[in-house]
Amino acid sequence: MQVKKVATYVLVAFVAFYLFSRPTQAADAVNGVFDGVLNGANQLATFFSRVLN
Repeated sequence: MQVKKVATYVLVAFVAFYLFSRPTQAADAVNGVFDGVLNGANQLATFFSRVLN
């Protein structure tokens, strides 16, 4: 259980460091993740609408 807690703290520290040292690249990365999620949701919606029709 301690390893999971330490790994979580390390991950949070890395994200905070990345946000403060490279804010533009961090924003681009977040936009890329959101674009990927939205694209996946749109593809699923297309799939289900074609299956049901």
